[in-house]
Amino acid sequence: MSPQSSPPRRRGLSARLASFRYALAGILALLAGEVNARIHAVCTAVVLVAGALCHLSRMQWVAIIAAIALVWIAEAANTAVELLCDLFCEGRYHPVVKRIKDIAAGGVLIAAVCAVVIGLLVFV
Repeated sequence: MSPQSSPPRRRGLSARLASFRYALAGILALLAGEVNARIHAVCTAVVLVAGALCHLSRMQWVAIIAAIALVWIAEAANTAVELLCDLFCEGRYHPVVKRIKDIAAGGVLIAAVCAVVIGLLVFV
């Protein structure tokens, strides 16, 4: 192994299980630390219950689940970007970091608006 190489990666079932534990810890941290994630969780629950009560078709469920996933992925990415920016700035203002955070937040807004449009198309 050359000096620039990274150490060998763990393989097998225990490594896969550890990956799932890390991902679950990330989801729990997202919910614990972000008010918007908790709002998304409530909205997700409401939409899933409404879908069940309305007996959505399979394709309607596909659209709803895709919209929900899009919003959650955008929120998780936005939160990760914000945390990295905050770590980089150490509490100081930086105009480029503000722009980065605004763009990431804009991505969440786009996802949420698209999810609302999909919800209207499915439920109305």
